Parts: sequence; structure tokens; C-alpha cells
Amino acid sequence: MEIDNNVTMDMDIQKSAGMGAIIAHGVVTFRVWAPHAENVFVKGDFNDWKDDGVALESESNGYWAGVTKLAKEGDEYKYVIHNNGTTYERNDPYAFEVTNSNGNSIIRQLNFDWEDDGFQIPAWNELVIYELHVGTFNRKKEDQVGTFNDVIEKLPYLKELGINCIELLPVAEFAGGISWGYNPAHPFAIEQDYGGPDAFAKMVNECHKMGIAVIMDVVYNHFGPSDVDLWQFDGWSENDKGGIYFYNDHRSDTPWGDTRPDYGRKEVRQYLRDNALMWIEKYHCDGLRMDATSYIRYEGGGLGYDTEIEEGNILMRDINAEIKEKYPHVLTIAEDLKGDSRVTDDPIDGGLGYGSQWDMEFVHPVREVIQDTHDDGRDLQKIVNALEFKYSGDYFKRIVYTESHDEVANGKARVPEEIQPGDAESDFAKKRAILGMVLTLTAPGIPMLFQGQEFIEDEYFQDTEGLDWTKLEKHTGIKNLIRDLINLRTGKSDRSFGLRAQGITILHFNQDTKILAYVRHDENEENEPVLIILNFTNKNYTEYGIGVEDNSDWKLRINSVYKEYDHAFTAEEIKDLDIEEESTDDKKWTGFVDIPAYGALIFTK
Repeated sequence: MEIDNNVTMDMDIQKSAGMGAIIAHGVVTFRVWAPHAENVFVKGDFNDWKDDGVALESESNGYWAGVTKLAKEGDEYKYVIHNNGTTYERNDPYAFEVTNSNGNSIIRQLNFDWEDDGFQIPAWNELVIYELHVGTFNRKKEDQVGTFNDVIEKLPYLKELGINCIELLPVAEFAGGISWGYNPAHPFAIEQDYGGPDAFAKMVNECHKMGIAVIMDVVYNHFGPSDVDLWQFDGWSENDKGGIYFYNDHRSDTPWGDTRPDYGRKEVRQYLRDNALMWIEKYHCDGLRMDATSYIRYEGGGLGYDTEIEEGNILMRDINAEIKEKYPHVLTIAEDLKGDSRVTDDPIDGGLGYGSQWDMEFVHPVREVIQDTHDDGRDLQKIVNALEFKYSGDYFKRIVYTESHDEVANGKARVPEEIQPGDAESDFAKKRAILGMVLTLTAPGIPMLFQGQEFIEDEYFQDTEGLDWTKLEKHTGIKNLIRDLINLRTGKSDRSFGLRAQGITILHFNQDTKILAYVRHDENEENEPVLIILNFTNKNYTEYGIGVEDNSDWKLRINSVYKEYDHAFTAEEIKDLDIEEESTDDKKWTGFVDIPAYGALIFTK
């Protein structure tokens, strides 16, 4: 092997295993996959950026590797790839850090001073997820994006709200500094505008110290499409498509460009698997939410008569199986939105093995019903169906929500704004938006809120606008209501185990009065059941009768329209359930209660 005189290369030095730039024993090993390359070099700070500074050897399997004593952590570098008379400068696909999305790779070890020993994500039936976008969640100035440190600043607020898990929109390095994050340019690097690797690790560490788990959103259905050095990485491609990391036929096509990874190549599957494990092993993340998994398993995303990509299924099954074996507490979530139990079924039953999935069977019907402008038109059967739907025989195989980054953008608004456009702070809008949050936090499933939902943020989500925290000042009472709901949901408030159990029984739903009542309970024993009564009309009911199983003492815990939650809400106190031996709803006993307009009442025994 020909060695540049400016770089000391010792043929006796053992190359380290692994991909990218690996620091070990005082030397750096570079390894890269470039099967069509004729020669590969590394240039960087350590060799005055000479194009032929460090020559890598072919390992005869498509990989190239070499070792140098001069490179060190913090040095910038790039690969120089020769193919058929053309020279390509490429960033390291495995770079843990880059200067920016079209800059240079940086040699990094991800060795952080962790203080989260012993932290473990809460049991999945106790989770309340808060989805946030780093760039807008706590943005300080219009000309600056939010950072990981800005998220840290708000952790005491989230803790007080009762949140025990945050889910971040993607933070892998993307083109520019403003983005939702679903255009990953460098999947292993952390967005510099957010603070880079050290700030991200610090944020995770601080979350764990406060008892808050972190789920990371990852994008494996496409890359880029801009600032992507993976494109025609070693100079080879077919049909003028993406080369070794991408399909080079019609399967490359996605709604986000011609950039679907080639799941048929074992090296690409390994690349995505290594990325998934990085978030868990290097950054201590507690879960992964995989974006648009239907575009990993179907060419057209599962619409109509679509062609399945079995190689994509293999990728997801293998990643989920390995994570489950090594890290059984880590939660993997699919954003599949096809209502398909196969996504969360066990692989031995032909499933993909995800821990849970976003539930289209909840969000769409619930939003439809609470956004309906006419009380008479509300179909409570849709709410009942949404409450009783489950995947793979387990309610906690689904994430339930009424707002997410997708549901409040792309032509769709926040729930209060959809209810009453231009007047999202009206009583109608607030009360019915709260009904949606009550359903989310009392339904069987893993509940999720989107940033600002708890204080009636009404602006649709866009990555150029920060979350309006002045709304919290206006709606602190409603935030307190959501806090009280979350405390019941997580067990911080007592006698509420039924909200964390699998059981749900519909006690009463009346399409004429638009009253719905259900009990959340343990399926196996009478263990702290919770009774929820919802009024989907703008009408107050007095002494309304609901059939109950026995004459137990039901105590009111939450009245969603109590005056302390909003100055415009009902001032009257609601009494506990008055039980009488009178038949209603085919039950021997009847509970009588006053039910306020668009109100939600929650009782425990």
C-alpha cells in the first residue's frame, strides 16, 4: 500500500472493527463501504487536506479500511473516492458529527459523562408521551431556532405537568437549520443548529434525572433528499438513480423524492440497524418512533392494490427483534396508520414486532366527532369504536392522540381552531378540545399530547414559528386540568389503576342525548375502576341516570368545566354520583348526576 509521506501508517497496527472513524489505542481506523470504488483516500485536518493523504485498503468485500496515528478526535475529514476517472468527495455515512449538512465530517467518540444510572422508562401502561419539535418548542428569538438547552429549560414545566416521556421530532442533521426533521442528510450526526451531539446527550441525561424518558423519531423510509452524500456514493448508479444506498429502479420512488433505501442490500440493512442501535446505546434513548413505516413495507405506502416490499419487512422485524432481545424495556413505535395489527404482532405470528403504533382508528373518528359543528350530527358510535379498538390483542399496542405534528399542519389546524375557526378560545372550542384530551388520557392505550396542546395553542404547526407560550398565561387553568388528568392517568393521584389496565366497559351511550359513559377497569379483578361520563352537547342535564353495576360509592375527581380551570366555565359544584336501586341500561342500579354542557366528569371509588 502506498503511504503519503506526511502521514505515518504502521502496517503492524491492528485495524479496529466497526464503521466510520474509530478511535482506539491512540490511532484512528477509517472504514467505509464503497464497492464500486477503484481507490479510496481520507483527507482532513491531519494531512493538510491532501486528496491522496491516507490510502485505504480494499477488504475484498466492498469495504475499504486504513489506520493512521496522526488523526485525532475533533479533526475534520472526508473520503476521496475514485471511480472510472472521476473523483468524489464524500462525508462519512457513519459520521457522528458534521460541521453542517454540506460541510465536513468530524472524528468523534460518543463518550459522555452520564448521570442516569438506574433510569428505566416507565411501564408502557403508565406512559404519557409529549411530542415536541426542538426547533420551535422553546424558541427564544424569531431569527433563531430552539436548541436542546432550550428544551432542558422547560423540563421542570413538563415534570410539573406530569409528563414522563417526551418524543422528539427527528434531530439527525438535515439540510439548513429550519426543518421538521424528516429530511435526514446525515443519519448518524446530530443537528448542529440544535446544539450537536454533546447538547443532545446532556438533554437526555437531564430528562432521565427528572424521570422523563426520551423517544427518538427516526426516518428510514427515505433519506434527504437534499445535502445527501449517500447519493451515488461511490460513483455507481443505474437509471441515473441513487447508487448503492438506494433502490435503482421504480422502488426508489417516495413522496419525498427518489430516495428509498435499498432494503435488499444487507449493507444497507446493517446501516439502518446500526443507526437504530446508536440512539439506544450511545445516547441512552428509551424508544424509537419510526416514521412512515408503510413506505418501508409497501412501494406506494399501502394505498389500494400495492406491492409489498418484503425486504423492508425483514429490516423492521430484525431491528425490533434485536432491540427486544437486548433492551426489552425500549419501546419501538411505528407510524404506520393502516390500522394493521400485523405491525405490532409478534414475528413468530408473522408480525413486525413493534411495541406499539400510532392509531388512526382513534385520532380520525375522535377529531371528526368533536369538530362537528352540529350536536345532532355527532355519532357516538364512532367514539365507542375508537375507545374499544385494539391491536394484537393489547390496548397498549396503540398510541392514542388528537394532535400530532401531522394532524396540526399540512392544511389541518389545532383542534380548537378546527372546531371554531378564528375563535379558538371560545367556550365551544375549549370545551370540545378538552373532551378530546379527556378521551385521549382515559382511553385504553398510550396517550400522547402535542406541544402546547395543554394550553390551547391554536396556531397550526410550522417549523418557522415558535410555540406561543403566552397562551399558557391565558390558559394556566386548562393546563392544570390536563395536569390533574395526567396525575390520575399515571397513578400519581390515587385510586385510578383502572386507567392503566386493559379493561373498558361501555355503560351508557345515548345517540339522542349524546351522553357517553364508560368504566376503565382491570379485566381480572375489581381494582380501582374509573368512571368517565362525557356530554357531547351544549346542554346541561340535571339528575341524569346512568346504569351502574352496584351501589358503590363513586366520588367525583375531575369536572372538566369546573370554574377553577377557566373563568368562563360552570361555577356550580357537581356532586358525587347518587346511587339508587332503579333499573337503567339493563343494570339494577342507577347513578344520578348533573352533567354540564360539553363537560367531562371522572369518578373513582
